[in-house]
Amino acid sequence: MSTSRSTPAGRSGPTGRPASPAARGARARAREEITAAIKDEARRQLADEGAAKLSLRAVARELGMVSSALYRYFPSRDDLLTALIIDAYDALGEAAERADAAREPTATAARRWVAVCRAVRAWALDHPHEYTLIYGSPVPGYTAPMDTVEAASRVGLLLIGIVREAYEGKGVALPRIPPALRPEAERIAADIAPDLPPEVMTALIAAWAQLFGLIGFELFGQFNRVVEDRSAFFDHAAAQLAHGVGLVR
Repeated sequence: MSTSRSTPAGRSGPTGRPASPAARGARARAREEITAAIKDEARRQLADEGAAKLSLRAVARELGMVSSALYRYFPSRDDLLTALIIDAYDALGEAAERADAAREPTATAARRWVAVCRAVRAWALDHPHEYTLIYGSPVPGYTAPMDTVEAASRVGLLLIGIVREAYEGKGVALPRIPPALRPEAERIAADIAPDLPPEVMTALIAAWAQLFGLIGFELFGQFNRVVEDRSAFFDHAAAQLAHGVGLVR
């Protein structure tokens, strides 16, 4: 049985000489390709079986790999799930950011908000299994690590940025909040966006939850035999959410 091992990048090879840049580059490309293949197969299994049944052994078997080889890339199922979750959040965030970047120079804050919401919905409808992974039922036995927070925040931070620009420019119509909510509203604002009024931040949190609730209802079938023209319905609902956070139409 061979006892040879691959040499880490930058270290000496079997001859005692440092690995060449070409060799290191080839190894890096091979690792990227294998990592991508593992993720692609895992996504296929998500579509067929759901996240709860994702198995490293099954992924390895479909790729013609031994399990021990796959563990060099993802030491556990949770590590693979985390990588898929981060990829999904990043893809969703990129779709939303592209939509905002493509806006017309004269677009109002309310129109920017609706365009971002449309992009989130479109991505979800095009990638239902990945959307389910990040916004569906929790995966039994899995707890998302802090590594996922940055990617998960992209859409929310984009929406906050749109409201912030409006607040610093023409201003926003401050929503009303009851006195009993004031302490919690101030805490939320201090934690997330101290430069925005507490009234706006509570409305933003509610709108963020409602946005993904609307998409989830459509994606998971709750609108069946209730809402027929779902695009028009969604656009109207997204505009109402913009109005709710104080964006003037």
